[in-house]
Amino acid sequence: MGSERKKVIKHILDFYNAKDEYLWARYPNFAVFRHSENRKWFAIIMDIPREKLGIPGKEKVDVLNLKMSDPFTADFLTTQDGIFPGYHISRGNWISVLLDGTVDERNIFALIEESFNVTAKKKTVKRAKKQKE
Repeated sequence: MGSERKKVIKHILDFYNAKDEYLWARYPNFAVFRHSENRKWFAIIMDIPREKLGIPGKEKVDVLNLKMSDPFTADFLTTQDGIFPGYHISRGNWISVLLDGTVDERNIFALIEESFNVTAKKKTVKRAKKQKE
């Protein structure tokens, strides 16, 4: 397991109280993170072949799939190095973030927060904002 992947999992466990769930025997390194109150996914970590992202090579890389507030935000983000249209999720709001050091850790954590807030119940987002103040 890559160090970036470990940092992301630790961050999600520490800040969002979401446990990593490994749902598919066929994909033992695919971890889903859900909200406890509505069970919606807000993050998925996968190891996929580089070629699936349009990057040369067949070796596997860790990616983090996150949901953005709208397709325009997702499209804009995919113009940045290390961020791609969501792999394996057909809706346009999802992005895949390469976990190889290309994307700064602070940016990854901000994108996780965006995904968490977009998929949360409104009262959960309000409660989280109050706790930060």
